[in-house]
Amino acid sequence: MLQLKDFDYNLPPDLIAQKPALPRDHSRLLLLNRKTGATSHKHFYDLPDYLRAGDVLVLNNTKVFPARLLGYKKETGGGVEVFLLRVLYGNLWECLARGRVKEGAALKFKGGLEARVMKNNQDGTWQVKFNLGGQKFWRVVGRIGLVPLPPYIKRAQPAASDKQNYQTVFADPHRRGSVAAPTAGLHFTKALLKKIKARGVKIVYVTLHVGLGTFAPVKVENIKEHKMHVEWAEINAAAAAVIMKARKEGRRVIAVGTTSCRTLESARWPAGKTRRPAKINKQSFWTGIFIYPGYRFKVTDALVTNFHLPKSTLLMLVSALAGKRSIDRAYKAAVSQKYRFFSYGDAMFIY
Repeated sequence: MLQLKDFDYNLPPDLIAQKPALPRDHSRLLLLNRKTGATSHKHFYDLPDYLRAGDVLVLNNTKVFPARLLGYKKETGGGVEVFLLRVLYGNLWECLARGRVKEGAALKFKGGLEARVMKNNQDGTWQVKFNLGGQKFWRVVGRIGLVPLPPYIKRAQPAASDKQNYQTVFADPHRRGSVAAPTAGLHFTKALLKKIKARGVKIVYVTLHVGLGTFAPVKVENIKEHKMHVEWAEINAAAAAVIMKARKEGRRVIAVGTTSCRTLESARWPAGKTRRPAKINKQSFWTGIFIYPGYRFKVTDALVTNFHLPKSTLLMLVSALAGKRSIDRAYKAAVSQKYRFFSYGDAMFIY
């Protein structure tokens, strides 16, 4: 039985990155050969040297929005924080809330934004209905919302620089929907992407809006009993065609980040690498895929990823790809070499 304690490791708190490397591509890069378990140490700007002409690099182009709203309860004046997760329909959102809210509570924020708490979902989330919708809602949220930094980045409020730093350079403004960044993508600069293309690497984009699952800890000892929250994902027809052609020709499909990997592994693909690929239309779907050791990858050959929290589903995913023993050794090496961990930290290339 795979137990939660098997995915624990000792991480000195001072290795948790509080700020990103600048420039972005000057973060460190640990190379892990998934066949041999061998590791080596480079910088992220060295990544093109380990890519081949014909490789397909898959990036998540979701855009993070300022999901934290600070306000107060109309009845009492008490402070409240609403963390937007996903729109259900119209002006109704699923949210996290702090400040002892209850069903029926009226909330007020800056910019003329108001809301009413409609329902306690009994799973830690609430349904909240706002007085504004559409572009009016987004304009106000863009002005008053705060960057949704993870709790292990220890500062009371996001810095002004976080608005840019906690967003990939390739985020699509029409793909707004994430409450956390696809952090492996934060290391890329436009110049580095141009260099990668010049090497003959195909770059395609998929979308997965990072949601509540990013923050949900595993609470069961038998990890197979863990239930993932669902997240919305999409692969367009052009990207699918490039990926299928690479599979047919035996070229590598490299996911940038666990979100891209989960999107690829959740999509519907014709079986086999050598079979003539059928035409694939655009796919939009909700995915709650949970990847842990024993999983057989359908599409992903290699992965660019950050270092993940102990006991997290993301650590389980990379253990499934590289092998748990290899990941354990690589993480020990990263701690020994004082790599920087988590969202603003350094990266790993599992190939």
